[in-house]
Amino acid sequence: MKRVIVLLAVCLLLVGTMVPSPAWAGGRGYGGYYGGHGGWWWPGAVIGGLALGAAAIVTAPFWALSAPPVYAPPVAYAPPPTYAVPPMYAPPPTYASPPPTYRPGPSYAPPPAATVQREVVYPNGRYLLYGDGVRQPWRWVWAPSVPPPPPHP
Repeated sequence: MKRVIVLLAVCLLLVGTMVPSPAWAGGRGYGGYYGGHGGWWWPGAVIGGLALGAAAIVTAPFWALSAPPVYAPPVAYAPPPTYAVPPMYAPPPTYASPPPTYRPGPSYAPPPAATVQREVVYPNGRYLLYGDGVRQPWRWVWAPSVPPPPPHP
């Protein structure tokens, strides 16, 4: 309850100090010399800041205003367990490569050419197949048959 009363009083004090009065404007109302509000705002800000600081101190809990707590030294923990040394492994065996041999490989005859039908005959001509399919692409060529010679008169 005490905090509520203190906060209410501080709020009323702040509102009362922030209301501008003609006295702070240099006797010329709100216009001042430059047509502005004069210098009425700064006393309210200073007094309001002091009041707000006082309210914060009054309403703060007691433990927040006391000296910082003193911490006890850290607890000493048991040392970590030690483990057995891992076994040593022998390095992998090394293998010697066989002695190099430089004898020439066997010479094989080239594979026989596949028997491919290279000619297809029709009554009015024939197709001829050129190329081997490896070094030269396959290519079919139409060759018309030669017409028979005209009859003798």
